[in-house]
Amino acid sequence: MDEGSRLHGDEGNELYSRRVSRFRKLQMNETLHENTNVLMDELQASDRRCRMKMLPALLVCALLSLSVTAQDLQALDHQALDPDLELSRTIYVTENGPRLSVAAEQMKVVSRRGGNATLTCHIRMDQSLTPSRKMRIKWTKLTSDYLREDNVFVAMDYHKRSYGSFHGRVHLQGSSPMDASLVISDLTLEDYGRYKCEVIDGLEDGTVVVSLDLEGVVFPYFPRLGRYNLNFYDAERACRDQDATVASFDQLHEAWRGKLDWCNAGWLSDGSVQYPITTPREACGGKDTAAGVRTYGVRDKEKNHYDVFCFTSHYKGRFYYLIHPSKLTYDEAVRACQQDGAQIAKVGQMFAAWKLLGYDRCDAGWLADGSVRYPVSRPRRRCSPTEAAVRFSGFPDKKHKLYGAYCFKGHN
Repeated sequence: MDEGSRLHGDEGNELYSRRVSRFRKLQMNETLHENTNVLMDELQASDRRCRMKMLPALLVCALLSLSVTAQDLQALDHQALDPDLELSRTIYVTENGPRLSVAAEQMKVVSRRGGNATLTCHIRMDQSLTPSRKMRIKWTKLTSDYLREDNVFVAMDYHKRSYGSFHGRVHLQGSSPMDASLVISDLTLEDYGRYKCEVIDGLEDGTVVVSLDLEGVVFPYFPRLGRYNLNFYDAERACRDQDATVASFDQLHEAWRGKLDWCNAGWLSDGSVQYPITTPREACGGKDTAAGVRTYGVRDKEKNHYDVFCFTSHYKGRFYYLIHPSKLTYDEAVRACQQDGAQIAKVGQMFAAWKLLGYDRCDAGWLADGSVRYPVSRPRRRCSPTEAAVRFSGFPDKKHKLYGAYCFKGHN
């Protein structure tokens, strides 16, 4: 090859190299543009997801900031030259704590039937916030199985509403704009349980749960039909008929700690069936087993049949043994109480008088369910010598057996 041909070939190679270089730069610019767009698209999508997930319950969306600097562009340039080089990004996340929260001074409040109770709930706000007129305060009652919340009271500015059996019995304490405490008056047995205070102000909110306990007594119960004859709904009616409600597990456990020992299994308010044993023995699961509240677990509320554990509390009225010149049949006992301006007493009222007021009487007498019982708070010979208890004499023949009568006169 002559010298002219070699020069012509060298110029061609140089021209080819410059074109290839320009082509690669165009590719890098396009790749840089595309990757920058991808980064910005990802940032916007992340921000949209963050905003969509923003909930009114203590969640504050993280602020994502992404800086595209000369170093980032250089990194993109290197990636364009080497596609195998993974892109490195720095994401800055800022998390803020809750700007609104609520707290309770007492997580458990104890009162009695007929009394009052204040369930505390105090609002705490960030200094940058001020209470708005649209702040909503809502109280609900949790069911024993925690599957439902029943409305109790709602307040927003001047608008206030109470619900169901709480109507006219509840109001906010309102000692300050930050006080969301609930006052319940004229407490009933059904008021026992757990309550949730929820405060909502715009996108900020807070909740706290407070328990309301009642002084009272747990007692095992079965009707005239005999033991293990109640499904859950029958058990609810049986307790209600005896001025009581179905006991909760916490109430039964507290009674067991107070030495309640009962070998028959009974329904509890959560649909479980359990029984308390303080003295293990062969007839009750074996003498080598541990003491405690034993459980059959949650049972079918319609098909399964057991006894029931009832709970009752203080009453407004007078429980007493009717002084009468002669013993009475059941019907005569009912009439005698009515003639005295009272009604024949219920089993729950006898247990409340015995446990909460120390009522003591060694005379067996009729009660409303047709049973015969007597309360002994001071054990003595021929009258429950071993322990304080409500003694049970069974369900005698109403027409022919003669006993005394226990009456109850309510205070309206």
